[in-house]
Amino acid sequence: MGVQRQRQAGARVRASWVSLLVAAAALTACGGSSDESGNRLASASQYAQQCAPTNPDAPAANRTGSLDTEKLWMRAYLGDAYLWYDEIPNVAPNAAQYSNTADVYGSLDNYFEALKTPSITASGARKDRFSFLVRTDTSTALFDSGIEAGTGVNWRMLSSRAPRGLRVSYVTPGTEAATKGVLRGDTLVTVDGVSADDETAAGVGVLNAALFPGNTGGTHSYVFNRAGVGQVAVSMTTAAITTKPVLNYSVIDTGAGKVGNIVFTSHVAPAEAQLIEAFTALKAQGATDLVLDLRYNGGGYLYIASELAYMIAGPARTGGKVFEKLNYNAKRTSDNAQAPYPFQSTSTANAALPTLDLARVYVLTTSETCSASESVINSLRGVDVDVRQIGSTSCGKPYGFAAQDNCGISYFPIEFQGVNAKGFGDYADGFTPNGAGATGIAGCTAADDFTQPLGSPNEGLLKAALGYRANGTCPVAASQESPQALGVLAGRGAALRGRPLLSNRFLRPSR
Repeated sequence: MGVQRQRQAGARVRASWVSLLVAAAALTACGGSSDESGNRLASASQYAQQCAPTNPDAPAANRTGSLDTEKLWMRAYLGDAYLWYDEIPNVAPNAAQYSNTADVYGSLDNYFEALKTPSITASGARKDRFSFLVRTDTSTALFDSGIEAGTGVNWRMLSSRAPRGLRVSYVTPGTEAATKGVLRGDTLVTVDGVSADDETAAGVGVLNAALFPGNTGGTHSYVFNRAGVGQVAVSMTTAAITTKPVLNYSVIDTGAGKVGNIVFTSHVAPAEAQLIEAFTALKAQGATDLVLDLRYNGGGYLYIASELAYMIAGPARTGGKVFEKLNYNAKRTSDNAQAPYPFQSTSTANAALPTLDLARVYVLTTSETCSASESVINSLRGVDVDVRQIGSTSCGKPYGFAAQDNCGISYFPIEFQGVNAKGFGDYADGFTPNGAGATGIAGCTAADDFTQPLGSPNEGLLKAALGYRANGTCPVAASQESPQALGVLAGRGAALRGRPLLSNRFLRPSR
């Protein structure tokens, strides 16, 4: 789903965990409810922006608190805002892994992870694989400006643990990776001399720094295995990368009409203008069908998803109908009473959006098709657009959040579940092409094809969609991802962290 930016850490009153050192009189005065251990709760605003002196991410003027006050604020916020607040485990906040004042961010990250619900879905995956925290400047740069630290390589990781199957999914144009000839389909062998399958803490630290960097200016040596060539060594330096959400678009002439194809990778703010450009061009060129490539689109802003769905379906099918209704936890009665999220018919500049007015759309998916991308699928099905799914099961995230910032860190706990105009939102194990039940969607199971560029009619998933459209048949299915490989498996070595910012659904107040 999506995230709504809450820049004032105390803007929304949050319930707060209170330590046993707080006087009983103060507890009585604050009122509130109780945490999972029976301790009385006070307002989170009591702890907002009281930051640890050793927290380099916090404004200097706010470093008047401690790591403990930051943990108190976090526990308070989760106790009120978290969708599964009543499933928060009983965690000792003073444990060593949560109390290292020399690494405030790491301690808070560890504590946050420990507070997430341990419940699992029907398939055995963790129900909450998505809540996370990140430095505020990092999230702001990515979602508002489309800028992130990196080399231009976008990775496809079948598992966060070995064997990871790390391959280049695509390369952002104009980056160092593009200039140095890194190709889609290249398989990572080593980084800085560390195996791509290293599971030691030190090794995973090296991999995370090179593959999912938090900073610019780091130079790393990569060795790839390239089909038909062998090993290729490349040295690259991390830099501020401007993402290209619409990687490419085209109109394909077929014997049965013109088919538009859009490769869309992220619902960040700059995507709006790029999607408008793409739909305007497709409409001008007479496209009467659409293949929407969401295989690597992990989500982002919900308003972008709403605009995209509207541009596909048009006003006749969406007028007066719900794009998504957001259901919060039982404590949040005022939030639950809010009007449903609409199909957006205008841009943020209040200009009318172009539409293709389609009754059917073909969507390319993998396990990285997540959150806001799944909202597009679910919302279109909610207004009876015939969605056909080509590829593999999507990630399964009908949830979203309203980001809350405290002490230079943005917190993203799951806060709501989204449902479509028909009230459906139970797809925690994803949508599956030709699957059974409510999450099964007509279409074809097909493997991601790393031998061809994205957008090429010869690439496996797009070729399968065009063939299915032409004659209703599917290609012989190649081996598919193991669903178990898509999540983090507990208790087996160290795990790569991936890119949580790009696997989510965010709300934005202005929309």
